[in-house]
Amino acid sequence: MTLSPTTLEGAHVRLVPLTMEHAPALLPVALHEELWRWTVSQIRSAADLDRYIATALREQQVGTALPFATVNRETGMPIGSTRFGNYDEENRRVEIGWTWIAPEFQRTAMNTEAKLLMLRHAFEEMQCIRVELKTDALNEKSRSAIERLGAVQEGIFRKHMVTSSGRLRDTVYYSILAEEWPGVRLRLEARLVRH
Repeated sequence: MTLSPTTLEGAHVRLVPLTMEHAPALLPVALHEELWRWTVSQIRSAADLDRYIATALREQQVGTALPFATVNRETGMPIGSTRFGNYDEENRRVEIGWTWIAPEFQRTAMNTEAKLLMLRHAFEEMQCIRVELKTDALNEKSRSAIERLGAVQEGIFRKHMVTSSGRLRDTVYYSILAEEWPGVRLRLEARLVRH
């Protein structure tokens, strides 16, 4: 299945295809410096955000990515972004990442539901057999969030990336397999009910 722009609807969030038109509304969120503490790229200006979105859209054009704006259903306002990336149709795998969300919505139903929507789409619509997630080894908050999803840590790629500051980043890789998805789905749905 090729990646094509689609909207994923939940009770709390809508994941809509990311466009350059989202940039002005996303900029106040993107300028939260803490969002970029552990990322390879940094967004410190409107021009940085424009480049970030343009890169995501180029990857979408070649069929390896599907970027979304994360929209608060209640207000209709974008509160962050996330992406399917590194899509490998032949091997039926995709990565979920490039996720950033306004601090006030972190560890809320919105973030949980966004992951549920993406995982459901990956396993049930795209028929993936593997979904990958990765993060900086130093990013304990992100690692905990990925582990709460039910993803399995597979290993650490040492000196995997050079960050914009020049720091050599070790990257932790995780995955969820198709046969694990039903259990992961039940846990995420139960967590949404608790929210």
